[in-house]
Amino acid sequence: MSDAARIRPCPPPLLPPSPFFPARSMMIPLELPSETLKTTYLSGWPQGIYNMSGAPAPASGAPARGSFGRGRGRGRGAPRKANPEEAAWVPVTKLGRLVHDGKITSLDQIFLFSLPIKEYQIVDAFFKASPLKDEVMKIMPVQKQTRAGQRTRFKAFVVVGDSKGHVGLGWKCAKEVATAIRGAMISAKLAISPVRMGYWGTKLGAPHTVPAKVSSKAGSVMCRLIPAPRGAGLVAAGTSKKVLQLAGIEDCYTCSTGKTRTLGNFVKATFGAIQKTYSFLTPDLWVDQPLIKAPNQQFSDYLAQKHNKDKKY
Repeated sequence: MSDAARIRPCPPPLLPPSPFFPARSMMIPLELPSETLKTTYLSGWPQGIYNMSGAPAPASGAPARGSFGRGRGRGRGAPRKANPEEAAWVPVTKLGRLVHDGKITSLDQIFLFSLPIKEYQIVDAFFKASPLKDEVMKIMPVQKQTRAGQRTRFKAFVVVGDSKGHVGLGWKCAKEVATAIRGAMISAKLAISPVRMGYWGTKLGAPHTVPAKVSSKAGSVMCRLIPAPRGAGLVAAGTSKKVLQLAGIEDCYTCSTGKTRTLGNFVKATFGAIQKTYSFLTPDLWVDQPLIKAPNQQFSDYLAQKHNKDKKY
């Protein structure tokens, strides 16, 4: 018997299926040398197809890998667009032009003549040194019934203030939470209001409390602010305490009635009570004040000039 006949054949291995081979198992004897096995196994494969360590090189003129043919940033897509809020402010109202060009230097000039603020950048211009603090009071889902079903949006309440006599409240509905917060913050800046401070007893030191008892109502919630002696602190619920802190009031008693669990009405009532501190004049303010022109009259010649809206300041 020959040597080849005495060798007991072993069961050949089963190669994995491949799109380059027919749908059948290739039986390769183990007795074949490695060169023969390599030649037999790869004979039907195209050149370079078995090199799986990396992707094939791009063709000539093709864009770099990962760039998809866009942008200029090392094959990572198009560059990011500039944030519109960070762009240069181009005022579109007369008040905005006066503030941007330095004709109006304080918010008191705006409050004195009750000028409406239509651009939130006007408020930011006066608080560049110490930006306004903001507090998100509540984010709540609201729904509207439509033919297709319920449409859910988010409503945010935001309070802004500098803790030095200025506070504002705003709210906004949007499909996304971030958009609602951003819109509520802008609304709060547009509704910023001065806070009048006073004393409880002896007029020593800086004003520290509300000048008199004031109250306001929103919905079923009524909030009342009562002057407190120095050192008493803010005796108030958490919602109204945050508003009073951002307003700069150090000592105050509060009294509230109604459904205070409805936070939206509660914060509106507190803000309305703070606004009423400037709705009356006490005898100490009964003095003759010199009549001055409003900014619109004082700078009428400047505002009459042609305004180039395309000009970048």
